[in-house]
Order: sequence, then C-alpha cells, then structure tokens
Amino acid sequence: MIELEGVPELIDPVMVAAFEGWNDAGDAASTAVAHLDREWKGEVFAALDAEDYYDFQVNRPTVYLDGGVRKITWPTTRLSVVRIGGEKPRDLVLVRGIEPSMRWRSFCNELLGFAHELGVEMVVILGALLGDTPHTRPVPVSGVTSDTDLARTMDLEETRYEGPTGIVGILQEACTHAGVPAVSLWAAVPHYVSQPPNPKATLALLNRLEDLIGLRIPLGELAEDARAWQLGVDQLAAEDSEVAEYVQSLEEARDTAELPEASGEAIAREFERYLRRRDGGPGQAAPGGHATESGEGSSYLRDASGGRGGGRPQRPTRGGGEPGKESEQGPARPEQGPDDEDGSSDSED
Repeated sequence: MIELEGVPELIDPVMVAAFEGWNDAGDAASTAVAHLDREWKGEVFAALDAEDYYDFQVNRPTVYLDGGVRKITWPTTRLSVVRIGGEKPRDLVLVRGIEPSMRWRSFCNELLGFAHELGVEMVVILGALLGDTPHTRPVPVSGVTSDTDLARTMDLEETRYEGPTGIVGILQEACTHAGVPAVSLWAAVPHYVSQPPNPKATLALLNRLEDLIGLRIPLGELAEDARAWQLGVDQLAAEDSEVAEYVQSLEEARDTAELPEASGEAIAREFERYLRRRDGGPGQAAPGGHATESGEGSSYLRDASGGRGGGRPQRPTRGGGEPGKESEQGPARPEQGPDDEDGSSDSED
C-alpha cells in the first residue's frame, strides 16, 4: 500500500505523464510536462527508486557541487502535484522521468498505485514522434486510446497499432487493464529537424491537453519561443536548396491531404480556444493571450530578427511515416533519422 503523507485531497485529479527517450522526439513531451510543473509551481511528493528501474550504464547519474559538497542526482521518475484554482478547480498529478531500462510492468504498477491512492480520474500520456511533416505547418497532434467508450465520448482515435512499443504504450495498456481511463497525445516532429528543443511541438501538445481536460494553461514565453524556432529553421532551410525543395514537397502533400479540414470544425475548435483565453477560466492566462495550436498567431512570421533557431536541419531522409497516422514507435533518441529502427514514426497509442 502506498501511503501519501502531506498530500492534500485532490479535486478531480488528472495524471499527466511524459518520459524522456524513445517516445520523446525533440524533447517535446517531457518539456511540456516540465512547463506545467514550472508554471504552476508543482511540489514533488514522490520519486521512484532508481535502483529498481534504471541501468546506470545507459542513464548515468550526475555529480554536482552544492555549497562545496559533492552530491549525486540519480536518473528516476518524479511525481509532483499542482493545485489549480478558479471557478472549476482541478488538480494535476505530473509524472516526469526517463523511460525505464527494466521491470516495466512493476514500473507501471507503481505509478498506478499512486493514481489509485490519489483518486486520479484519467491518465494522459504525452509523446512525440518523428514524421514527414513540414515545420511550416501546424504540428499534427493525435489523441488515441484503447478504450472504446472514451474514444467515442472524447472524439479520440481507437488505437489499432501492432508492433514494438515504448513505455507510453505499456503504461496506457496497464491503465486500460486496471480500469483507469487513459489517453495518449502524440505530436509529430519534422524528422529533418529533430534535435531538441522543439517549442512548437511542445506548444501543440499543451494546446491539445488544454482542450482535453478543460483547463486553461499559462503559456509563458512558449508561443514566442515557437515563433523564433520556426523563423530559425526557415532561415537555415533557405540556405540549402535541397532542404527547401523537400520542405515544399511536404507542404504540398500536407495541404492536399488536409484540404477538407479547412472547414467549420477546425475553425470552430480554434475559435472556442480563443474565447476561453479571452473570457477567462481555470488557470491563468499567459501574457499576450491567445496562441493557436501551432503557435502561429497573426504576427507569427512578422519579425525575423532575434529569433532562436532550432538547430541546423538534418539532410532530408525519405520515409519517416505519415503525419496523423496512428503510431506506436517514437525515436530512441530524437536525433535519429526516421529510417532507423527506433525512429519509426507510425503514430502510437
């Protein structure tokens, strides 16, 4: 039995989890949870025992000096709680760590033990994968679940994936078997610029999470970081004609595939988000108000000066998956190409 001393009774809690590694292209998912923890000043209340789940030759501990005293930070997974006030308060349990090296079933059972003790109503797992998606377009975010009823009531895809999986897929299935509603949100990261950070993908995940759980998330400087990232990649891509041509081909394919989406449903979804941020609601609004799913407001490309680029685009590699297609695999390391075995970008659950 897990006993949680000092943790207050939570209000309609949702557990939001992300793990560095295979399911975290561009560090987009882990950065999203870190953003929530920072903006809402999360308080860590538990950490899993690193000895139980990590191979320290794969994920090495680090040594640092604290007031002249040498200390060690061990790779692990930590849980924190954030309390969100407002007219409709709702608390979050944030889970952030590294994909474990071993004993995945025990790892998931321990997290589910915390979820049970805290009265968690739903688990949302964030992931990011490499895909054939242009950096100039809104980031595709797929919401998938193994729960047929949840798929119907929350307008999600019911996963049909078969193949290798990461801890995101294992945790989602563990939730399903334990009777805990679980959803995975997957952002597609352009495989030709996969190195972290990718604030545009992080922003897209947070906006989709906002819609899913009905909370207004303070964005801080994330929208500006996303704008600067895109401008930086634009400039770097323009220096290489082959990259520019490849990006154009991805844009044409994306625009053709999504032409029916430029319709009432997509516009209504964006307008609803705008109204929530204008009129207020749970959480605090970010300075500057509204940001679209892709971080592309009306001034998104207005100023090219001072932007922080997202690193030089890698040479385009054909392959990498279809944006929006259901996928189980994310990159083992974000810098891997989409043709690597660990870099498949079919969409996960």
